[in-house]
Amino acid sequence: MMDEALRQQFENRLLELQIEHRDLDTAIHRLSDDPAHDQVALRRMKKRKLLLKDQISWVARQLDPDVLA
Repeated sequence: MMDEALRQQFENRLLELQIEHRDLDTAIHRLSDDPAHDQVALRRMKKRKLLLKDQISWVARQLDPDVLA
């Protein structure tokens, strides 16, 4: 069982990651809608988004290890 302070840290981190993931998703959509978009920047943003998804899953598993994240 995790103590309350650690649980709060994980919940805060999860929220931060989710916000960044959502913001990055919005930025990716805006950039891809631009016909003159930068392919390298778009590729980097997509890689970052995938990394964030993995981190979100990991943190969620720490909060509730019995539920698939």
